[in-house]
Amino acid sequence: MTDAVLPTSALRTARRRSPFRRKAFPYLLVAPAVVYLLAITLYPGIFALWRSFYQGRFKLEFIGFQNYVDLFADEAFWHSLSNTLIIGGITLAIEFVIAMTLAALVYRDPFVRGWRIIFLLPMLFMPSAVAYLWKLLFNDGRVISDLLMRVGLVDSNIDFMGSSWLARGVLVVTDVWQWVPFLFIIFVAALQGQDKEIEEAARLDGARWGQIFFSISLPLMRPVIAIALVLRGIDILTMFASPHIITQGAPAGDTETVSYFIYRTGFKSFEFGYASAASVVVLVLTIILAQSFVRRFFKSGRD
Repeated sequence: MTDAVLPTSALRTARRRSPFRRKAFPYLLVAPAVVYLLAITLYPGIFALWRSFYQGRFKLEFIGFQNYVDLFADEAFWHSLSNTLIIGGITLAIEFVIAMTLAALVYRDPFVRGWRIIFLLPMLFMPSAVAYLWKLLFNDGRVISDLLMRVGLVDSNIDFMGSSWLARGVLVVTDVWQWVPFLFIIFVAALQGQDKEIEEAARLDGARWGQIFFSISLPLMRPVIAIALVLRGIDILTMFASPHIITQGAPAGDTETVSYFIYRTGFKSFEFGYASAASVVVLVLTIILAQSFVRRFFKSGRD
């Protein structure tokens, strides 16, 4: 009799709980994680915004929007921003082409389905370790120059840091090597998740592989492509490890990204207010570009 009463009483207790408590319970479970994320993301942003209205290291002086006025007139800032867009645009385009090509060629392969983790190995290395590796290959160890000399493509060692485009190319190669697998895995998952009956119907109608991919598979992937490119674009805009370790802005500041500019301004010149203003401007530009890009892709996908 007791065993029969306990479930009934528990059920009555559950029924007596208010709808508000039942709806609020899942939010209470995730509340600690949300508070933690807000503490490490929202608070630094608010602090940077507040700090951008002040100057000085220890004794702060309120100067209003003067940091922003000086920033918009600073050629070094705009040069670093243009460097970031050039390096980032080239890098993102190469990564997209390589990842999409590989994904389109092998997404049907059972090996890819079972051993996806192998393709993620370059992503598992720390960016600083990858930067030191490619610095050794291109600059310190001159391994790349030696290989090119052995195969007869060049006659002498190449000074990759002596040319703006060669130095930018080193940064592009470093980022491409590490982050192509990120886009590759996303594109493979998107292709494998598409309805196979659509492809079969198109194949029965006489469509070739290229026609199926570019007319059916690729348009269906537009939302996935938009999100993947936005994530990589945001990460490229914050590129810091490679410029800091490999080039340090050389030659003549042509490889100084905006993240390295903020670092140099804040932690070498100790102009924290000025660096905070630059970080706020970059954050606003990133949000605008990302929102515009995603909205355009999703709109084209609906059309």
